[in-house]
Amino acid sequence: MPDTVLDPRDWASHPAYLHPPYASTLLRGPTQPLVPLRGRLSNLHAPVYGAHELGPLDHDLTRNAVKNGVPLGERIIVTGRVLDERGRPLANTLVEIWQANAAGRYVHKADQHDAPLDPNFLGAGRCLTDTQGRYRFLTVKPGAYPWGNHPNAWRPNHIHFSLFGEHFGARLVTQMYFPGDPLLAHDPIFQGTPAGARERLIASFALDATEPGYALGYIFDIVLRGARETPWER
Repeated sequence: MPDTVLDPRDWASHPAYLHPPYASTLLRGPTQPLVPLRGRLSNLHAPVYGAHELGPLDHDLTRNAVKNGVPLGERIIVTGRVLDERGRPLANTLVEIWQANAAGRYVHKADQHDAPLDPNFLGAGRCLTDTQGRYRFLTVKPGAYPWGNHPNAWRPNHIHFSLFGEHFGARLVTQMYFPGDPLLAHDPIFQGTPAGARERLIASFALDATEPGYALGYIFDIVLRGARETPWER
């Protein structure tokens, strides 16, 4: 494969590694300059993920962990396109999500928030984008939760995203937020993203994406690199 030049990162769109209002960045953020790596794009290829790796319900969080009923909460559809730095759709991109349940609790032993677990909701899913770069998840709207960063700190409703494009230069981990959430103004993670790029982290309500009588729809397009790239998560 010939060498390919990637568009430079738009560093002004991403949060700083060290952001004092987000306390844990002071413990885990790098304090030395990053070391640039040079190499052929062919040496940066991500692992290959095929459709055989996915189950038929991996994209449907309302059904992929059902034991004795349906998950509690407001059903939603989250869909969008994954694009490269030139706005071209990226097919066969692995998109993974994880989230809290409707009460604001994760299925993880480290989460000791005094909120109920839902026995029918795992809070994780994955899918591959189609030929037009589209992905689609069916889930429930995650609840807000306290997180101890500062007095009376609450995380806004959000869904975590992890994506692998065709190479490691197109790797992204980020968070998707919901429009009109009053907690966004008080959240140091969201506020740590440069002001001009924050709106790229907020999904848009879309009636066209709604499934009538069943679930509201939200659109969240993701750009993996370039001038309009989606800000990453620390």
